[in-house]
Amino acid sequence: MSKKKKNEFLRGVKDRVEAVQDMDKHKKIMAGGVIGIVAIAAIIGVSLSGKSARSVATTTTAVVDSTTAVQVASANVMPMEKAGNEFPSLDITVETEEPRPELLEEGVQHSYIAKVQSRLMELGFMDNDEPTNYFGEVTKAAVMIFQRQNGLAQDGIIGPSTLPLLMDANAKHYAAKLGDVGEDIKRIQNRLYELGYLASADMITGTYDEKTQEAALKLQQINQLSEDGKVGSETMNLLYSDEIKANTLSLGEHSEVVQAIQNRLFQLGYLTSSPDGNYGSDTELAVRTFQSKNDLVVDGYLGPSTRAVILSSDAKANGLVLGDQNDQVARLQSLLAKAGYLNESNATGYFGEITEAALKRFQSNNGIDADGRAGAQTFAKLNSDGLRGPSKNDSKSNKSEKSGKPSGGSYSGSVGNMISIASSKIGSPYVWGAKGSNSFDCSGFVYWVLKQMGVGQSYITSSGWRNPGRYTRISSFSDIQAGDIVVVSGHVGIAAGGGEIIDASSSRGRVKRSGMSSWWRNNFIVAWRIF
Repeated sequence: MSKKKKNEFLRGVKDRVEAVQDMDKHKKIMAGGVIGIVAIAAIIGVSLSGKSARSVATTTTAVVDSTTAVQVASANVMPMEKAGNEFPSLDITVETEEPRPELLEEGVQHSYIAKVQSRLMELGFMDNDEPTNYFGEVTKAAVMIFQRQNGLAQDGIIGPSTLPLLMDANAKHYAAKLGDVGEDIKRIQNRLYELGYLASADMITGTYDEKTQEAALKLQQINQLSEDGKVGSETMNLLYSDEIKANTLSLGEHSEVVQAIQNRLFQLGYLTSSPDGNYGSDTELAVRTFQSKNDLVVDGYLGPSTRAVILSSDAKANGLVLGDQNDQVARLQSLLAKAGYLNESNATGYFGEITEAALKRFQSNNGIDADGRAGAQTFAKLNSDGLRGPSKNDSKSNKSEKSGKPSGGSYSGSVGNMISIASSKIGSPYVWGAKGSNSFDCSGFVYWVLKQMGVGQSYITSSGWRNPGRYTRISSFSDIQAGDIVVVSGHVGIAAGGGEIIDASSSRGRVKRSGMSSWWRNNFIVAWRIF
């Protein structure tokens, strides 16, 4: 081919490209295939040398006519294969991940596992938490419960039979029922026993038998739930809520059994009024305080397990000390004010230095060891008729007792110490319902840390942390500071500063410290400032 013919051919191709570009402004053209420059030349009857072909490829982008869409690509474009770079001219490095394993099991790490955990949480088989890419022991346990409920082999492995059922839009939510066996059943039975629906501790077997079904039915009946004898999401949520109605001794009852319990609570320093057999507000407060001090679920009910601990020799006596903050402290302050040792305005519920000084004066004047600790002997004296009032030299402080936000010096530590204590448990295993000292769930971890700090906080679940009613409320996620208790939907943790959080994580299966991701922001409910 002469040089002149070559140039004419090139100009023809360029004109064709420009025509197609103009046509695109008016209608959509669908490319039908890719044809090399040599093929085009063959179609029009022109033979090109290698040099000519390269020249044409450099200057030609696409050739499309009204009946056949033909894309002319660079001769150097790599094949459009899965492992290939589709845009080599842009010099982009695309990070890839190994395909999802056919079997997801303990120890596997893959991005799809976060979807699995999220689905397990949504269906109630796993405690709510920030999903991760790691398939740990807690995830395996949740999968086994899901498999049990769906009649699958309980191997804890997500394979071809388990995955479709889990991800199905109509997948069943968690519901423990007759015949089920597992640790989750044992936890349910223990709670039914605490609430008085199971008669004895030997019924806590881990097997959902007829007695457990009867207990669940009675609980649903008393609490006006649908009576199916199963423990599904609705019943499970009620089990640990403040709205639960127990089948046991509670507010308003009168009996000799109540008086026997009151006598013991009075001896231990929890009851601040004289035992009379009436289950009144003072008794309920005493029971709640006892449950908190003795690592029981704080619900104010005298269930079998609470009664057993109260009457045992292992029951921990009450002793209010500097740094405590609860209704029991408010009761102590009111009694001190009534006796003339404290201004009524200082009955704030916070046990600060002013309360401690007033208590020591009372103890000294009434023949009690002036240790500033309010125990059984102190409460007994405060409730007696023969107590001695303050001497002429005693004077009530006009200073105000701080409430809700005591200074760091008023506690046995500071925010820094709190973070240090929390950090000391990083790596400890996550165990549902555990409160330390070597394993925790999310609310148990917060409870344990505050207890080490000398903060008199009762054990409450993550739902209870929505409104404990005693700390400074932080309503904006952006205002969270180190030491704040951060409450999200179904989960709770301790802010560590620098945008980090320390929490007992079900998805990771351990206590961990990590950044507060968008998951925390999106699920944020409230935070509470302790210091």
